[in-house]
Amino acid sequence: MWPNEQVVLLDEGHEKRWTSTPSSGPRRRGEARIMAITASLLYDLVQCPHRVTMDLFGNPADRDPISPFVELLWERGNEYEKEVIGKLRQPFLDLKALSPSEKQAATAEAMARKQPLIYGGRIVVDDLVGEPDILRMSAGGYIAGDIKSGAGEEGAGEESDKKPKKHYAVQLALYTDILERLKLSASRLPFVWDVNGEEVVYDLEAPQGPRTPQSLWSYYHEQLDTARLILGKKERTLPAFSSPCKLCHWYSSCKKALVAAHDLTLIPSLGRSRRDALSPRIRTVQALAGADLAAIGKVPGIGPDMLRRFQVRARLLCEPGAKPFLTEPTTFPNVKRELFFDVETDPMRDVCYLHGFLDRTRDAGATERYVSFYAYDASPTAEKEAFSKALAYVRQSRPCAIYHYSAYEKTIWRKLQEKYPDVATAEDVNGVFEAEDTVDLYLDIVAKKSEWPTNDYSIKTLAAYLGFSWRDPTPSGAASIEWYHRWLESKDQGIRKRILEYNEDDCVALRVLLDGLKVFPVRA
Repeated sequence: MWPNEQVVLLDEGHEKRWTSTPSSGPRRRGEARIMAITASLLYDLVQCPHRVTMDLFGNPADRDPISPFVELLWERGNEYEKEVIGKLRQPFLDLKALSPSEKQAATAEAMARKQPLIYGGRIVVDDLVGEPDILRMSAGGYIAGDIKSGAGEEGAGEESDKKPKKHYAVQLALYTDILERLKLSASRLPFVWDVNGEEVVYDLEAPQGPRTPQSLWSYYHEQLDTARLILGKKERTLPAFSSPCKLCHWYSSCKKALVAAHDLTLIPSLGRSRRDALSPRIRTVQALAGADLAAIGKVPGIGPDMLRRFQVRARLLCEPGAKPFLTEPTTFPNVKRELFFDVETDPMRDVCYLHGFLDRTRDAGATERYVSFYAYDASPTAEKEAFSKALAYVRQSRPCAIYHYSAYEKTIWRKLQEKYPDVATAEDVNGVFEAEDTVDLYLDIVAKKSEWPTNDYSIKTLAAYLGFSWRDPTPSGAASIEWYHRWLESKDQGIRKRILEYNEDDCVALRVLLDGLKVFPVRA
């Protein structure tokens, strides 16, 4: 699975999209005519404002079918919520099965009699509708919480500092806002019960960080204002091309509109915020390709060097028959043996279920074979065994060059080392990824030293450009997670074969990319 595929866990909160609201009446699943501000709407707004517009006002006939992976996310989210609630040791009032109107009335009655813990309640005030998973009595009032089948914070298990997830924060802030307006709030310290079984408190009044002094509470109110403008058709939103879009049911419709408009976000790494900063001066790919950059002047968030690079990419997209190139001479490890490495993980189960290697020798009798280490169930024992065997394979393969794409493999192996310190030390894992003959093809080469006539730099896009085709008709990291889920349930060897072939193709794609980069011309 590749990190720039952005497998976004939509979490179980999205199931609330399908409940009715006071102004919209009952709806069946799949309809999204929300005319009140809900936690789900705010979640989507943080991810993509245009999705909110399309869900509210778009033509349902233009929607893509819901992917099996997204369906799985809903199912797993609901299953995890039931699992968490089933383990509660304290008594609680369960309102989950009630209709929206019954739930709202029962929640009000329960809070009036100071029920200590309410599950599946519904709180409404003005144009705000909240369905927090948990309402907990505290210090004479209530605080709200959600059960999430993902990590409670950004950067969990990674090298970066942990920080609140904005899409979770706006949901929690909505519940807190409603409680305050009802004069039932205990504090601005709502919480998440996450996939790791931890209660993560969100301090809505604290600064988001040293570089972002704005509080989450202030950020929530900005999003609330935007939501009202969109609901009232007073703010126009635009689609923007990014990797997470591929899981959205408006993907095909938005991509078609972006191509027709020659939108700037079709340029790699030029996302929504940079497009919006440029749009007063430059609005299309063609316009940027032919622009006098000196006349554009300063653009917020885009330095001169970055702007020049975006112009190069725009010209590649506009030029018929344009070819990729390197921006500086590049050397690769001169070794006889190479390992092309890719892992597959299931964030919902917090398990790394596959380590795959394409092992190539480059001597007179050149050979190439695929080697994999598979977790035969989602248990820590199986995950540990697969990790241990994969690490042993790397050790016994030295000396060799190791190629991977972005920091994902390093992040996952560091996380596995922390979980299973008897398998390896931190120094062991760092030794694999910090060695001179280990190359991150994305961060070290593609992102820094190459330019392509493509809309993104995902491995699937680049390898396909170089002529490689995956055997599976729907290859993606998200699909692999869904296949693994079905394999765990059925032990169908055909599904396992599909997973392994997909991972093998990912590894081969790395080899195709490396071989292509080695023969690219260099242009200053």
